[in-house]
Amino acid sequence: MLRDDIKAATITAMKAKDKDRTAALRLIAAKIKDRDIEARTGKAPENDDELVTEVLLKMAKQRKESVQMYDDGGRKELADQERAELAVIEEFLPAMMDEAATKAAIEAVKADVGAESIKDMGRVMSELKKRHGAELDMGLASGLVKAALS
Repeated sequence: MLRDDIKAATITAMKAKDKDRTAALRLIAAKIKDRDIEARTGKAPENDDELVTEVLLKMAKQRKESVQMYDDGGRKELADQERAELAVIEEFLPAMMDEAATKAAIEAVKADVGAESIKDMGRVMSELKKRHGAELDMGLASGLVKAALS
């Protein structure tokens, strides 16, 4: 399970006295704990790895946006820190599909749901997320689906 892998990596980083990695892993654990607390009031995913992956994807997206903002603002040291955290987060995420694999998945879903026009984009995107959620870059997929349905 991802949660156990993160705990083990935290212990290893602490023993190695790698402060930056330890801090990033503790940040991940804290976000997962926050999500657990939120899930008590709502409907939690049945699969714990889904919950952890969802948290990691959200954290990765936030880090990417922060890196962009810091780079634009000329804050290299903060951008580097965010990149380091992003690298730790991405260690625990499944490998992302490349553009060719994404296009193949879109074509398969398009055929399965019978999508023919841009009006069907929501159905295609929903089915893509169900089938390939964590390994699919939804930003890239959105543009490719729009192009495929136009």
